[in-house]
Amino acid sequence: MSEENVVYIGNKPVMNYVLAVVTQMNGGTSEVMLKARGRAISRAVDVAEIVRNRFITEAKLGAIGISTEQVSSMEGSNSNVSAIEIQLSK
Repeated sequence: MSEENVVYIGNKPVMNYVLAVVTQMNGGTSEVMLKARGRAISRAVDVAEIVRNRFITEAKLGAIGISTEQVSSMEGSNSNVSAIEIQLSK
């Protein structure tokens, strides 16, 4: 999967990410990967569900991967952050 087919979920409103996914899929991309970490995980799940239920009803869930990433803070301490990858395909 190429890097332009990846939507990184952050702190923006959910509909911003839904629009990004729908735009990519309507532009001819057959699959899009949603990636999120920490508190944005629930937002990524919301994006996937809104795209599937309201906008592109033929979209299917592909592979869903979960992991833990180590993030180092400004002070130099490390903390573990949960991460998720959700694959949507037409």
